[in-house]
Amino acid sequence: MARFGDVLKMIGEFGAFQKCLVLLLCIPSFLTPFHMFGQVFISINDVPHYCNTSWIQAISPNLTFQQKLNLTIPKRMDDSLDQCSRFTPVDLDIETIMKYGLNSTQDCEQGWVYPTMKVPTLVTEFDLVCDRRDLSDISQSIFMGGLLAGSLIFSFLSDRGLSVFQFSLGSEWVGPSYRPQALIIIHCANAMGQMALAGIAYFIRDWRLFQIIASAPAFVIFFYAWVLPNSARWLITKKKIKEAKDILLRAATINNRIISKNIIDQLTPEKKVPSKCILDFFKKSYLKNMTLIMALIWFVDSLVYYEVSLHVGDFGLNIYLTQFIFGAVEIPSRILSVFLLQWIGRKKCQSTWLVLGGIVCVMISVLPKEFILIVTVLAVIGKSAMAAAFSTTYLFSAEIFPTVVRQFGLGFCSMFARVAGILAPLLGMLARYHLAIPMFTCGSLALIAGILCFLLPETCNKDLQDLIAEPERASTKTCVNQLSGEAMCRTNKFIEFCILQTWFYQLGLLYNLFFC
Repeated sequence: MARFGDVLKMIGEFGAFQKCLVLLLCIPSFLTPFHMFGQVFISINDVPHYCNTSWIQAISPNLTFQQKLNLTIPKRMDDSLDQCSRFTPVDLDIETIMKYGLNSTQDCEQGWVYPTMKVPTLVTEFDLVCDRRDLSDISQSIFMGGLLAGSLIFSFLSDRGLSVFQFSLGSEWVGPSYRPQALIIIHCANAMGQMALAGIAYFIRDWRLFQIIASAPAFVIFFYAWVLPNSARWLITKKKIKEAKDILLRAATINNRIISKNIIDQLTPEKKVPSKCILDFFKKSYLKNMTLIMALIWFVDSLVYYEVSLHVGDFGLNIYLTQFIFGAVEIPSRILSVFLLQWIGRKKCQSTWLVLGGIVCVMISVLPKEFILIVTVLAVIGKSAMAAAFSTTYLFSAEIFPTVVRQFGLGFCSMFARVAGILAPLLGMLARYHLAIPMFTCGSLALIAGILCFLLPETCNKDLQDLIAEPERASTKTCVNQLSGEAMCRTNKFIEFCILQTWFYQLGLLYNLFFC
């Protein structure tokens, strides 16, 4: 009986077939930033705005714009004009108003004016300022909620043959030694998309035209499912042997490899796969702990990555330049992760990037915002670290979960990433109470996730596991394997306790976010 890993070596672990597949998978990865981060540019909140005070023009139409503001807008403690209130209109002549001034104030009941904006934006057109500025972050959370719904729906559909998860598909077709390179190439396409986004947003300031140009290429993906091949490994586990053999023979032909049909005919499932194998996620203690830790890592990756990315304009420098740098620095960090993944292994690499990102976020939270350049440099380092952590997470997850539940496992973890995406814009709203809250929260969670990484199994240079089985213990000499049965039980309980404590910490954060 032939193993799929052996057959994959015969047809080529990273031949022309796999390279074309990776190139196809780069297309949606390149287009994703246009939708994920496009709102950052069409809803820039840092727009000078003042209450509409056109009522005074009926009294004195010859006033300059600055004179009108000085007479009708109250001043703050720092002597700047208030952007969210105005003096209450009065029925007096202009001489009396200029001599005695006005005292009573009110909210901007007639809307706002934006003196520096020549092209309408989402903020200026819908007045997303003052007490309405939170609507911009809430709308981003609603968008992330749509991604969560899609994650749930398509993780269900993909387990019935559509294979829409690009990273799962890429991992199952590429050999172990080339798997990091393949996934990093896909993620580098995402970074290039972020750089392209900065250029498009800079030259196209009209938000409707920007949305059209950024969204139009996505229609190509409509035909995407009919171009991508299915996973032969997954088809075999589902006993769709004929389909798997046809795809393998086609892959061998494209890779200019000759493989005997007799070898492919030996590809059969080792044993019957239980139809309810998904329940093993929670029945088996080791798989439950592993899944919860990986879900936490996805949650933290997403929360920190989006929290930094969606607030690119809050670091003090030009938003378009900062976005371009944010995209550019991801490429070397993701490429570096290729060597680290092979050099120090998956879990050490995962932990390193998370701990680095956590330390940087904590440093940003304690630094005064007056140090604009230092804060921006730290934000760039943190963004690149979390980008590399995200790349490692996709690869690590694809290798940890067995083939029979890989799609479901990635969908389950992706669900927590989408929940974090929903919370990221809302977490930024807590900065009104203290500027350090968002970054300190992100940093502390990243440090916790980085430590928990060491409880996961190492998968470096190992073939993908097809069926759910207990982890091997006799072949590896570790402290855990030498524990007695009673000590092993206590260790598992302690691991479960640590994971539950972390999740309770996050639930407390959610409670404070929405109810306090």
